[in-house]
Amino acid sequence: MKLLNPLLLVGLLAAALSAHADINVGVTLSATGPAASLGIPEKNTIALMPKTIGGQKINYIVLDDASDTTAAVTNTRKLLAENKVDIILGSTVTPASLAMIDVAAEALTPMISMAASARIIEPMDAKRKWVFKTPQNDIMMSLAIAEHMQKSGIKTVGFIGFSDAYGEGWSQEFAKAAGLKGLTVVANERFARSDTSVTGQTLKLMAAKPDAVLVAGSGTPAALPQKSLKERGYAGKMYQTHGVANADFLRVGGKDVEGTFLPAGPVLVAEQLPASNPVRKSALAYVAAYEAAYGKGTVSTFGAHAWDAGLLMTAAVPIALKKAQPGTPEFRAALRDALEQTKEMPGAHGIFTMSPTDHLGLDQRARVMVKIENGAWKYQP
Repeated sequence: MKLLNPLLLVGLLAAALSAHADINVGVTLSATGPAASLGIPEKNTIALMPKTIGGQKINYIVLDDASDTTAAVTNTRKLLAENKVDIILGSTVTPASLAMIDVAAEALTPMISMAASARIIEPMDAKRKWVFKTPQNDIMMSLAIAEHMQKSGIKTVGFIGFSDAYGEGWSQEFAKAAGLKGLTVVANERFARSDTSVTGQTLKLMAAKPDAVLVAGSGTPAALPQKSLKERGYAGKMYQTHGVANADFLRVGGKDVEGTFLPAGPVLVAEQLPASNPVRKSALAYVAAYEAAYGKGTVSTFGAHAWDAGLLMTAAVPIALKKAQPGTPEFRAALRDALEQTKEMPGAHGIFTMSPTDHLGLDQRARVMVKIENGAWKYQP
């Protein structure tokens, strides 16, 4: 019997092993720290994601960055260097996601952020070519707020946002939307996510006597300015961003956030949507999966951003597998290309259609207006 050449045997063995290589998914999110109310439902959602895609086993390596930008970068480097991940999911907040871009791009590894700012994917360049995100852009939600304000007869607006990239991004985008809708921003204040008092900012907002106030924050810290304004008797309309759409915000805000308006992804009020809404079915699918695991009424829009990241990845992996094997630069490049070619994919927040210049891919189907009524979210047709 003729023996195989040892080198050929080694090559065949390597090929066989690579054909069955696992896909490693690196995740960094804010399960602790100021953004924990966003990161915990994201972490919970990762546990619901498929364990196999296209016949390949999926390994999720989940790290907590504690809402800290430096930690998010450290986690990303660790996932790439030690765990050899094929894709990065995260992080939860804008500052951390922005800081991760250089690391992911340098490693030529696709990244799907669960943070909101358009700066994560715009302007498109050689680095952002590798980066995608699932939350709606600030301008889309800013326009939804400005349109609602205009219809409500509001003329002047006070603004108070986080003193970081999230607040700055919202300040710029809302200014554009306000200009388009004939609104005047009469006060513009900032506060830190970790602040325990905003008395000075509140007094300045009150002095400007705006018809409405918009708080551009996320998670439970965004309740602070509203509670402070309520304590001082502010009686105008209150608006928040889609960054507060979870039960923890309702719990912390309590009666002080009653009557608040905000734009949100359809998933927040999925059961209240009309049957004709194109996102209702895919949104309800996430609600059912999450509540089956964690209980009735536990869903938040933030976990849904992670779910949509998982859906995008699930759609892209089989396409990438036709071109290369996991664990290789070729596979990571093919996965990036496949994500960019996503077309009309229903998610929990909207319908995704990516392109080389649009790494979000959501349109107006991805937003609804919501009011907080009796401690619950009420869809506003």
